[in-house]
Amino acid sequence: MCVTAPFTPSQPPHDQPGQNPWQEPAQSSGPVPEPAQQEGGPGMRNEVRAAAVIMVAVAVGGVLLGLLWLWLAPRVPLIADRTDVYLKDTEGEQAIGVDGTFTLLGLAFGFVSALVVFLVRRRGGIPLVVGLAAGSLLGAVLAWKVGVWVGPETDVAAHAKSVGAGIVFDAPMELKAKGVLLAWPVAAMVVHLVLTGLFGPRDPAPFASYEDAYRDPYGAPEK
Repeated sequence: MCVTAPFTPSQPPHDQPGQNPWQEPAQSSGPVPEPAQQEGGPGMRNEVRAAAVIMVAVAVGGVLLGLLWLWLAPRVPLIADRTDVYLKDTEGEQAIGVDGTFTLLGLAFGFVSALVVFLVRRRGGIPLVVGLAAGSLLGAVLAWKVGVWVGPETDVAAHAKSVGAGIVFDAPMELKAKGVLLAWPVAAMVVHLVLTGLFGPRDPAPFASYEDAYRDPYGAPEK
């Protein structure tokens, strides 16, 4: 007579909780970050807010640039008779000096503003760069307008009539080449790019070491 015993599956040897290869991985108990919190969350809003503050601060610096331009730029002398207004020195280069002074000041302000912004916000970022560029351009335009408003009378005919015939007076502040307005933003972008490339924070390496890069998924590093 044949006796059969009931089949009972035995547990694999050395089977411990948490080491079963057929067991589903444990779920993390912490909250899972949402994409909106990673990309468009408070971090991005803070960067945009900081970029707006930098744009306004840099643009306000255009008032100082305009006053320095008015102070340092050469004057263009005019003289009038009873009917017309003429350049007193027809071969003078004062008009070129006016544009050149604005260009040099714009380059200097671009260097200083980029350096200050980099020291304040060393991490950089696209909103910061856009804010610096927009603020520099607005500051250059504001400097031009301040120099014209605060400078000599813009109504040349009325000014000539008020001073009288044969009296030399200064021409209004004017930029012959409007492209000099780009000196400040271009200098700011170049300087900020160089500073970020040389002294900006570096991204962390994808692997901490060689062993981490070639680590066996079961815990033993590959030889």
